[in-house]
Amino acid sequence: MDNKNELILIPKYERYMQYMIEVILKMPRTEKFNIGNEFKTVMYKSLENILYINKIHISKRLYYLNMVDAELNVQRMLIRIMEKNRWIDSKKYKVSMGLLYEIGKILGGLIKAYGKMDKK
Repeated sequence: MDNKNELILIPKYERYMQYMIEVILKMPRTEKFNIGNEFKTVMYKSLENILYINKIHISKRLYYLNMVDAELNVQRMLIRIMEKNRWIDSKKYKVSMGLLYEIGKILGGLIKAYGKMDKK
């Protein structure tokens, strides 16, 4: 298994995090501290799990990949809530979902690859 996809995931997620932190900072004050803090907590946990992927034994990577996948789903839901409540505009919604989609595609490929390795 090539580490290329795992390593490309880190800067992509970092760019996404930077964008989302800027978005959260521009949200209304009350929401910035409520949903914004929850969102940041999930983002940081996802980053931590992404960083573990390269550090742990190959046999345990699928577990962390699935954890990150679940955390991305939580982030998608929170972004939809932010947009529905007009805490973020549709442009920020589209950009953030696009960034998450890209990360999700890489993650999906990794899950598929490690899933095949797990069955062997």
